[in-house]
Amino acid sequence: MLVIKAGYLIDGVNDGVLENQAVVIEGNKITRICPLDEIEIPADAEVADHLHGYLMPGLIDCHVHLCSPGAADPRPFKDEPEAALAFRAVANADKTLKAGFTTVRNLGSKFDVDIKLKKAIEQDIIWAPRLVASGRCVAITGGHGHGGGIEADGKWEVIKAVRTLVKAGADVIKLMATGGVMTEGVEPGAAELTKEELIFAVAEAHRAGRKTATHAQGNTGIRNAVEAGIDSVEHGVFLDEDIIEMMVEKGTALVPTLSAPHKINAHGIEGGIPKYAVEKSAMLLEQHQESFRAAYKAGVLIGLGTDAGTPFNYHGSNAGELELMVKAGMSPMDAIRAGTHNAAIVLGLDHKIGRLAPGYLADILLVKGDPLKNVGILADTKNIVQVYLGGKPAKV
Repeated sequence: MLVIKAGYLIDGVNDGVLENQAVVIEGNKITRICPLDEIEIPADAEVADHLHGYLMPGLIDCHVHLCSPGAADPRPFKDEPEAALAFRAVANADKTLKAGFTTVRNLGSKFDVDIKLKKAIEQDIIWAPRLVASGRCVAITGGHGHGGGIEADGKWEVIKAVRTLVKAGADVIKLMATGGVMTEGVEPGAAELTKEELIFAVAEAHRAGRKTATHAQGNTGIRNAVEAGIDSVEHGVFLDEDIIEMMVEKGTALVPTLSAPHKINAHGIEGGIPKYAVEKSAMLLEQHQESFRAAYKAGVLIGLGTDAGTPFNYHGSNAGELELMVKAGMSPMDAIRAGTHNAAIVLGLDHKIGRLAPGYLADILLVKGDPLKNVGILADTKNIVQVYLGGKPAKV
């Protein structure tokens, strides 16, 4: 038994902070949370004293690329062998865990490396965050992400692509509804997979019990994906009132990934980022933030996602997304919810992670300082005193 004495506790769901709480962990789960004066701690229990700090759920990133290095120019890495990608994914997963992220969803990896990494984690070969894996993305021929994805054109090819990924062990199917910034020669605003292709892909994924996510930046592609029944829209740069209303009605989540264009715009061509990527990203930045604010105000379910692995968007710096969401108009508590309970809903795992409550997995952060006063403290690993993954310490 492990008992954590918490001076302050944020549970990931409710507003406000509980003071002087005891969190009891047995095995890999939380079994009890109560005021300190209501519990008698057994003599043989392990005790972690955090009476001067904050306790909160482990953070969740709904959109990472563990195989990508965050290099200014990713083109020199495009032909790396599978082993190199796997080694990098392991190293990046370790950085992410130590930064307080106990679960990540990897959306797109060449050779289905993330699926293989997940199996290694589940077999206790590798100590890493809980991983939701997509394997390769599904893209049109020559479209965004085609280099590391499955190229599919027409309903039968997209159905086969989904079935191929399910066979490989994918937890979620990633579909490319529009062009993007980092693929040379494609436009972020252009629709790629057609509405019909998306309808059949989503239906096949759901038939197999898999969730779906779409890279979608342009308005038409986003609309196509939402109308097709997609579970989460990644990026969502060019939203409009009608799409936002439809997302609310359907329960479609938004994973905004504000970090990706922010880092590209901050470093620019001077930082070594390809000119085509800088120019496309600059066109999106303002509209991206406006769409985020409108979706938040309307009540769209928002989950934290960083697109970690894009230029200068390093693994282990994921919590910087919280600061960007707050700067864009989200309250600190809602930002924390986006990175805990809401993110767990996006992943379909809200029955076991994303909050501090009896019966939930003991994925917990011990934090120095008040993240509700300054959410930016979570972006500095010096303020992460300890990370527990299933009740086991991941960082000292």
